[in-house]
Amino acid sequence: MTTGTLITVAPTGAESAKVEVPALPVTLDELLLTAKECEALGASVVHVHIRDAAAQPTLDQRRLRETVAALRESTDLVVQLSSGGAVSDPEADRLAVLDAAPDMASCTMGTVNFGTDVFLNRWEFIVELHTRMQERGIVPEYEIFDLGHLTSLQRLLGTYGLPAGGHVHVDFVLGVPGGMPGTPAALVAAEQMLRDLPTGTTFSATGVGRSTIPVLLASLSAGGHLRVGMEDTVTYAKGQPVESNMQLVARAVGFAQLAQRPPLTTVEARELLGVPALRR
Repeated sequence: MTTGTLITVAPTGAESAKVEVPALPVTLDELLLTAKECEALGASVVHVHIRDAAAQPTLDQRRLRETVAALRESTDLVVQLSSGGAVSDPEADRLAVLDAAPDMASCTMGTVNFGTDVFLNRWEFIVELHTRMQERGIVPEYEIFDLGHLTSLQRLLGTYGLPAGGHVHVDFVLGVPGGMPGTPAALVAAEQMLRDLPTGTTFSATGVGRSTIPVLLASLSAGGHLRVGMEDTVTYAKGQPVESNMQLVARAVGFAQLAQRPPLTTVEARELLGVPALRR
């Protein structure tokens, strides 16, 4: 049982529209303010999607580099860029996310139906993403939307070796229509499959929408970590919109403390994940 809790905040995502969710941080200034506030509460990792001047999802290289640099200057958070982007983004642009030199990047381990869309992740693309991160010292977080993705991860590591940093960390994403349901039973099934991965593998869990709290509690009880944020839910409770990412992080911190697994510091998070110490 892990004695502390890694809390990742995913503040923006690529799905919600600013006009429908005014509290969604889409500008760099809004993202930086959110990151600072959430770090002060106990978040140690920020999972980043960015938006363009019209608040639309983008993988623009200049904006990505500016975002990574600004987060490093203003916070001690582990900066994790999404290589998933939006479901329509081409593979070349998703691979180029690594050129912004984040501490971490996501690596989704297979194709999944994503509501009415398809989130395509070909095997060749996964291998290219994994090996580029190895070469550049970028630590992956392996995104798992379905149980078969864990089998693909076992194959990837067995064929191409351990990730940069030597530690394997996965994030179970539950509650996406087309993937694993957002239930404790699904999380337990996924957690049981970790025994086939390298010893010491850790996991976080993300509950999308109304599955947020059940997944949060199940992950804590199973020794896992937490990812919360407005990327995954814009409802705090029935009939109550989320007011800010701080609200979601504060709730996660409260549950972690009740479980006697207080939030990890950013230094402890880097040690756990195999991310190099911050140097300024």
